[in-house]
Amino acid sequence: MSETPARNASAPRSEDYALVPGSTGPRRDFRITVGLREGWEAEGKVYDVSEAVRTARAWMRRRVAAGLPALSGMFTRAEVTYAWPKPDGTVGSDREPVAVFTGEAVHAYLGDLPDQIVEGMLNELAIELGVALGQERIYVAFCARTWILDAGEEARAPLKL
Repeated sequence: MSETPARNASAPRSEDYALVPGSTGPRRDFRITVGLREGWEAEGKVYDVSEAVRTARAWMRRRVAAGLPALSGMFTRAEVTYAWPKPDGTVGSDREPVAVFTGEAVHAYLGDLPDQIVEGMLNELAIELGVALGQERIYVAFCARTWILDAGEEARAPLKL
């Protein structure tokens, strides 16, 4: 028996790779973090990350069907852990399941879009995720900036998309 792994005849070889023209540019990575447990109580409905994936894919399809650019990325399930001071001087802590959508506004596909347009797309997708998953707060990051979208009592002013 040979110790050399079988190789697909059509698989690329190292000398087949070349730099894609127009693919280099500044890195513009992003992240949307949205809770999977509805509401603030431990008894809230917990969604599966697949619901976030379905919501994002529907958003992407609608945009592309309308001739608009869309973001693509990867979902992972994670847990946020946090602590806070209680009025009685003790400390509370909790954890919450979240879906994290990460990706990059890849230069080859979205490089001609200004950051403001990408931020608008992130806000649009984040809001759809928040509505679908019953979340008041969604955390967004793009390049070196972060922000929180809030639909609850702490919301200050309506978001302008």
